[in-house]
Amino acid sequence: MARIQKAVGLMGAAALAAAVVSTPAHAVGTVINWDTGTAYSGTAKAALSGSLVISGGGTTTCTSSTLGGTVTSAGALTISSASVTGCSGTASAITPLGLNWTGAVNYTGTPTDGTVTLNGFSMRATVLGVNCTYGANITAPASNPVGAGQAKVTLSGITIPKTAGIFLCPSSATITTGVYDLTGLSGSTVVRLGMTP
Repeated sequence: MARIQKAVGLMGAAALAAAVVSTPAHAVGTVINWDTGTAYSGTAKAALSGSLVISGGGTTTCTSSTLGGTVTSAGALTISSASVTGCSGTASAITPLGLNWTGAVNYTGTPTDGTVTLNGFSMRATVLGVNCTYGANITAPASNPVGAGQAKVTLSGITIPKTAGIFLCPSSATITTGVYDLTGLSGSTVVRLGMTP
């Protein structure tokens, strides 16, 4: 039972790899093609760089996670696909729920370049036949590309509450480590995205 409780909480939070945040009424700033300096609207993708580490009665590590959708130059963001895979532990499935998720890319300037927001995030973890659902609107800081790198969205200290599940499901789980590369797409060419005032 203890093993179920630990794994369920961890995997449920892992799914939240979906990088989420409370969305302001209006996006602030402009999303640009970092290399050309022009406004960008189109495909958006966030891909895990490294590992995603989740704690909550224990620790689990996931090796792959992607979020896909669209972004406008005004910062409006829609996530229409999401996945988290390669997780250790006993979870048999992690299932994104309630897509599409909506949100925004916002320029803040300090202490980081901006934030990425998603509202309505929800994920179900299935461990040994036990289903636990976690969901929230959450916030992740974002940074513009440095050198030849991509824009980054960093998850750290984000706690996701349980929204459904039996008593074996932990009440929440926390993402302790997770960095995502944020990119766009022009035809078949990957576009480096950035944020400006």
